[in-house]
Amino acid sequence: MNSEYQIITKNWRGIEIEIRWQNSYVEFEDGRHLGHLEIESVKPARAALPVTETGYRSHFIDAKSVINAGGPAAFVEAWFEDAGATKCWHKCQARQAASNQLSLF
Repeated sequence: MNSEYQIITKNWRGIEIEIRWQNSYVEFEDGRHLGHLEIESVKPARAALPVTETGYRSHFIDAKSVINAGGPAAFVEAWFEDAGATKCWHKCQARQAASNQLSLF
């Protein structure tokens, strides 16, 4: 098991996120690699994202899937776009907007 992560900082729809990627977290005897992907919203801290309401996600995935998608940043972007189109994400965004609404009374 290798512990060196590639770290990428990216802005997604006004949220600064950090993507940590280890493409060879586990290497199997047949040569396949299981990668480890961590995604965390940094600014605002722990802001909800399409793949996690807590702002943090740890995900194990076949490394080839991430490589074939164009790398960890491209994989996360596509994952967010796909998950962001769901009703669940829209409901989460509506709840977040409602909690941010200020009241004068």
